[in-house]
Amino acid sequence: MRGFYIGRFQPYHNGHHRMVEEIAGEVDELVLGIGSAGDSHSPRNPFTAGERVMMVTKSVADLDVTTYAVPIEDLDRNSVWVSHVQSMSPAFEVAYSNNPLVIQLFSEAGVDVRQSPMFNRDVLEGAELRSRMIRGGDWRSLVPDPVVDVVEEVGGIERIQRVSDTDSNGDAASDPE
Repeated sequence: MRGFYIGRFQPYHNGHHRMVEEIAGEVDELVLGIGSAGDSHSPRNPFTAGERVMMVTKSVADLDVTTYAVPIEDLDRNSVWVSHVQSMSPAFEVAYSNNPLVIQLFSEAGVDVRQSPMFNRDVLEGAELRSRMIRGGDWRSLVPDPVVDVVEEVGGIERIQRVSDTDSNGDAASDPE
């Protein structure tokens, strides 16, 4: 059986990794959808799809499940989102998500959807990690070691700090007029 799990993975963190480990015990193969693949270089989405593919691929390399990392660009029409995902992904029998909209969309399309417990959600949350990166706080202990390597390789901390700065008018650098 092949499963599907989508996330923005901005960045891929220990909460994602625990969920992937749980899913890996239920499926033979796992497709990891890299959501919002077209977004990067902003405070909310600092990393490119390619960088996130590296984070995910390196982090799951030791798991005993075949994985495929597939970038999925956003589609602003929810009614056809599942068919868009299916067109970009290897076929799968079950989807995993805790996102209410994703659960609804897959359910309406007749896809079996399973939820998994979230792990330490108060800290293991992308916005918290990105905030720590911007402020120079501890984020390294909250991600798998390969993610630290990728973030350092691509200059991710400098990037997120720079795109989070504001100009003299208070406009975020990532929101050019």
